[in-house]
Amino acid sequence: MMTQDATLQARIRSVSYACEDVLLFDLRAPDGRPLPPFTAGAHVDVQLPGGLNRSYSLLNDPVERHRYVIGVKREASSRGGSAWMHDSARAGLLIDIAGPRNHFGLVEQAPHSVLIAGGIGITPLWSMAQRLQALQRPWTLHYRARSRSHAPLLEELSQNALADRVHLSFSDASDGARLDLASIVGQAPPGAHFYCCGPQPMIEGFEAATRAIEPERVHLEHFGAKEAPATEGGFAVRLAKSGRVIEIAPGQTILDSLRSCGVAVASSCQQGVCGLCETRVISGTPDHRDLVLSDEEKAAGQTMMICCSGSRSGELVLDI
Repeated sequence: MMTQDATLQARIRSVSYACEDVLLFDLRAPDGRPLPPFTAGAHVDVQLPGGLNRSYSLLNDPVERHRYVIGVKREASSRGGSAWMHDSARAGLLIDIAGPRNHFGLVEQAPHSVLIAGGIGITPLWSMAQRLQALQRPWTLHYRARSRSHAPLLEELSQNALADRVHLSFSDASDGARLDLASIVGQAPPGAHFYCCGPQPMIEGFEAATRAIEPERVHLEHFGAKEAPATEGGFAVRLAKSGRVIEIAPGQTILDSLRSCGVAVASSCQQGVCGLCETRVISGTPDHRDLVLSDEEKAAGQTMMICCSGSRSGELVLDI
C-alpha cells in the first residue's frame, strides 16, 4: 500500500466537464493499487511542469480508495496551474501528486453540521456531505453560485434524496440576494459545527456571522491570502540542518530567498492557504501571515508558512 502524505505518481483516468470553466479529473494509481486514505476536507498537491505545485481539494467520498477526484476552475488570473490543467492535462497522462493533507477537517460526531459553499468551494464540502450521509449524521448544505451553468456538481447536489438537506441559490436568479449567513447560523441546531469555503466576500460574511460561536465549532478554508506576504526582509534565517545563514533581503519572502540560494523547499499556493511549506521553528519569533494555523498555533510559534510569513526577530532558526 502507498503511504499517506507521500509523493506518488497518478494517472489521469478521465477528464470531464463539470460546468463553465470547471473540469473534473479522476486520478488513479497506474497499477490499480489503493491510494492513501483521505478524510473529508483534504487536498492533494499536484506537481506541474516548470516546478509549479497547486493544491486541489478532493471532492469524492473518502470511502473510495481507488481514486481521487479533483475539480479545477480555470482562473482568469491563473499563475499557470489551472491553465495547464485545462489546456494540457489529458486522460492517460501520468502526473505526480503529494498528500493527501487536511487543514479543513470534518468533526464527524458533531450534533449537526452546516456546510456553506460558494462556487468551486463546493469541492471539499461535497466530500464532507457524502461522508456525513454515509455516517447518517445530520447536516445541511447551503450552496451559492453565479448561475446554474457555473455550478459544478449541480446534478449531484440536485438529487431528490438530498432535497431537504441541500439549499441552492444563484446570483442571476430573480431574488439574487446574497446568502443570509446570519440567519443560517442563527437558526442552526444547538452545538452545530459550521464550515465554509468560497470567495473572500463569503468568507468575511461567514466570519462575521460566526463571531460569537466557539472557535472550535467554526471551520473555514480560503481560496487566497487576506493580506500581503511578508517581504519587508531585514532578518536572517539559519538552516539548522546545515548551519547555513541566509539573509532575507527586502522585497523577498523567506521562500524566495531560500530558492534563490539553491535551497529546495516544497511549496504550492505561495499564499499561505495550503500548508505545504509549513516548517518547524526552532527559535525566533515568526510574523505569521498565513490562513492555515489557528490563533493558538500562531501564538505558540512552533511552525510557520515560509511562503508568506516573515520574522519579528533578527534571526529565525528553521528545521531545514
